[in-house]
Amino acid sequence: MSSNSSLSYFSDSGCSWKGVHCDTKKESVLGLKASGLGLSGLIPDTTIGKLTQLQSLDLSNNKITALPSDLWSLGSLKSLNLSSNQISGFLPNNIGNFEVGKCCLWVDSELVILSPETLETAFYGSLNSCPIAANPIFFKRKANRHRGYTLALALTFSMVFLLAGLLFLAFGCKRKSRTWVVKQPSYKEEQNISGPFSFQTDSTTWVADVKQATLVPVVIFEKPLLNISFADLLSATSNFDRDTLLAEGKFGPVYRGFLPGGIHVAVKVLVHGSTLTDQEAARELEYLGRIKHPNLVPLTGYCLAGDQRIAIYDYMENGNLQNLLHDLPLGVQATEDWSTDTWEEDNNGIQNVGSEGLLTTWAFRHKISLGTARALAFLHHGCSPPIIHRDVKASSVYLDLNLEPRLSDFGLAKIFGTGLEDEIARGSPGYVPPEFSQLECDAPTPKSDVYCFGVVLFELITGKKPIGDNYPEEQDANLVSWVRGLVRRNQGLQAIDPKIRDTGPDYQMEEALKIGYLCTADLPTKRPSMQQIVGLLKDIEPRASQ
Repeated sequence: MSSNSSLSYFSDSGCSWKGVHCDTKKESVLGLKASGLGLSGLIPDTTIGKLTQLQSLDLSNNKITALPSDLWSLGSLKSLNLSSNQISGFLPNNIGNFEVGKCCLWVDSELVILSPETLETAFYGSLNSCPIAANPIFFKRKANRHRGYTLALALTFSMVFLLAGLLFLAFGCKRKSRTWVVKQPSYKEEQNISGPFSFQTDSTTWVADVKQATLVPVVIFEKPLLNISFADLLSATSNFDRDTLLAEGKFGPVYRGFLPGGIHVAVKVLVHGSTLTDQEAARELEYLGRIKHPNLVPLTGYCLAGDQRIAIYDYMENGNLQNLLHDLPLGVQATEDWSTDTWEEDNNGIQNVGSEGLLTTWAFRHKISLGTARALAFLHHGCSPPIIHRDVKASSVYLDLNLEPRLSDFGLAKIFGTGLEDEIARGSPGYVPPEFSQLECDAPTPKSDVYCFGVVLFELITGKKPIGDNYPEEQDANLVSWVRGLVRRNQGLQAIDPKIRDTGPDYQMEEALKIGYLCTADLPTKRPSMQQIVGLLKDIEPRASQ
C-alpha cells in the first residue's frame, strides 16, 4: 500500500471500513480490527475520534507513525492495541476514562492498554508514578544517533575517574591515621534470637568500618539537592543505637530518626551479604524508589555505606499489623509517638474515637485486607517485570498517619542478588507455602505471595497468629490447617474473632474466609491471582450503613 494508505482507508464512512464491527442497526462502530492491513503514515483527525461508541481498537502490525489527537477522547474505549507500529514518543495523560500519563504497560515489548474496569480493580489510585519503562523500540533510533557521542563521553569520564581513584589510593595509603576497634562478629555469625527478632543489633559491627562518614552520600529521591551524608544518618539514629530501634525483621533492623529538613524516616539496614556491586544495588534501589502506590510504603532514599545497603522509608506513624493484632492489646499504641489521638470523621464507615477503634471492627480489618491486596496486585500486574514480594506477613503491613494500610519491603530480596540464603528467600515461619518443601521448587512466584496473603487474611479474620496460638480442638496445628478444616466442614463462623463478630454481617466474614481458603490452596495453580482477589474482596466490602 502507498504511504497515504491510512488516508484512503479512513476516507469512507465508518461501517464500510475493513475489519469493522458495528451494532445491529449499523449505526455505531463498536470494534475495529485493522491489524496487518499495511496502514502507513499518520491517521487523520475526525476519523477514529468520531466513533464515540468504539470499545475495541486493534491497529497492530502496521506502519503507522502518528495517531489522531481525538483518539484519546473515546470514553467507551476498553481495549487498545498499538503494537508493532512506528509510533514514537509518549502517550498523553488521558486514554479513555483512565489516566496513564507517561507510564505504559507492556507485554513482550508490545503495548497493551487495559480496560478502565481492570485498572480500577487492580490498581487503586493513579498510575502516573508507575516506573514501567516505555518500549525500547521507541528510542532505538535516537540511541543509535547518539551512540558515538555516548561512547566518547563514557571513555572520557572513565579515564577521569580512574585517575581520581589512583590519586585517592595514593594519598590514602600515606594517611593511615586511626586504628579501628577489633571487628565484632557479623550479624550472620552472632544472632540473638528472641521472639520475632533474629539479628544482633550492635551497630559497632559495621559502623566502625565506614571511614569518613561525611563523605558517604545519602540519596533522597524527591530532594536531590539536599546534601545529606551517612554522618546525618548516624546523628538521626544515635549511631544506630537500640533506643532508636523500631523493629527487627529477616532483612535487618529498622531504626527511627529525623534527617535534616525534618524528614521523619525509618532506616532499614540490610544486613545480609549481597552479590551485587554498588552500582547494581543503587540501580535496584533507584528503581524501587520510583514505584508509587497508595498502599505501598514509599522508599524515600538509600545509602551505600561500606558493605552495607541501607534503605530509607517514610515513617509509618501507626505501627504494623503484627504489633496491633498480636503483640499489644487492641487499641494500645506501641510508642508514645504514634500520633493518632482522635479520629472522629467517618472514613468509609470506619469511625474511630481515640486509638481504641483500631482493629476492633470488621470494616477496618476488611479495609486492611483490601489495601494489602491492591498493593500486591499492583506489584504483580502493574509492574514490568512483575515484582514478587517474597515476605508478605503481618509485620510487613503498616498503617500510615491516615490509617491507610501500606505494604513494605517490596523488592528488597533483589538487593541481595544471589546472596540471599534459602531460609530467607523462602519466607517466614507460618507463611511458607507448601510447595517450598519440595526439592524441585527453587524460586518464589506470584502465587507464593498469594499464599502468604491468605495467611494474613486468616489472621485478620480470626485474630490468631500463624503458628503457636490456641487452635480449638486441634493439636499440633497451625492457623492455615485449622481454618481450612473449619471451612471444609462449613463451620467457618467458629474461626471468626469474637472482637469483631458483632461488627459486621457474618456472611461477609465467612466469604472472606473462603477467599483465604482459595489463597492457601496446596497447589499454586489452584490459587487465584491478586487481581482476582481484589475483585472478590470488593464484592464483600462493608457499606457505611452496616
